[in-house]
Amino acid sequence: MKKLIASAIFAFGAYALAGSAQAAECGDVSIAEMNWASAGVAAQVDKIILQNGYGCNVTLVTGDTQPTFASMDEKGEPDVAPELWVNAVRTALDKAVSEGRLIEAAPLLSDGGVEGWWIPKFLADAHPDIKTVQDALKHPELFPAPEDSSKGAVYNCPSGWNCQISTANLYKALGAEKLGFTLVDTGSAAGLDGSIANAFEKKIGWLGYYWAPTAILGKYDMVRLSFNVPHDKKEWDACTSQQDCANPKVNSYPISDVYTVVTKSFASKASVAMDYVKTRKWDNGTVGKVLAWMTENQGTNEDGAKYFLKTYPDMWTKWVSPDVAAKVKASL
Repeated sequence: MKKLIASAIFAFGAYALAGSAQAAECGDVSIAEMNWASAGVAAQVDKIILQNGYGCNVTLVTGDTQPTFASMDEKGEPDVAPELWVNAVRTALDKAVSEGRLIEAAPLLSDGGVEGWWIPKFLADAHPDIKTVQDALKHPELFPAPEDSSKGAVYNCPSGWNCQISTANLYKALGAEKLGFTLVDTGSAAGLDGSIANAFEKKIGWLGYYWAPTAILGKYDMVRLSFNVPHDKKEWDACTSQQDCANPKVNSYPISDVYTVVTKSFASKASVAMDYVKTRKWDNGTVGKVLAWMTENQGTNEDGAKYFLKTYPDMWTKWVSPDVAAKVKASL
């Protein structure tokens, strides 16, 4: 019996030492919890996995694109930005990477950040001839405007957002007004979301701007239409995205690169976790479903992260080793 007890004590001691060694190897890690839902959930998922699976001591800090990037670049803090929309800081990020301060670890969203004009899937199924925006604009009667049902409606991006400009320019480039449409100012993100919810409730057509990953596209089944032209970056930068563009042309929205960016310090001190950071990625459909669950259940980012880890083990357990996965599962 003494022998068994001694063996057990030795085994526990060895496990504890291994755990301490892993914690010491990872150390203190700060993660930016950005102020939009998908990035907030990603930060919480990282916290749970790094803390419980790799023994890191994780602190979350409030973040936003520009201030978080500037702080990482200039001060080396926080250590990790799980979901950074890098096109917004592309030039400065390239410089920081080339000079060895920051590392673009890997894409977080496997299909990138997606923008475009969408219609409900129930309407797309009923009208399989509608594959492009141009196809939809042939049918104003299918997308009745809220104030004048004799016209079709194109719902614009929320006021003050850059996408409001690009949507208005594309509306003009497509000649939508002459085709019997009016451009609807939704006023706010809530107004835009409400117009989609109303369309699904009443089973009426809806055409307009939206983006992924979002709770709305996780809750409502929508189809993104093609603009029937490739993305022209030069035209986009010079005209499509510019206020008062005199002669906009039909263009497609760019796919936004969404990467996890880490500091050089994190890569050095938490090398044990770098494989995880380089490997993990999720698709817009999954993120949308998690966000929709959060909306329906008034869940926090942490609630959403735990829901994801409990609901999609087939996805995230491929990001880590079996022993790390077991530790994370035990913590939930």
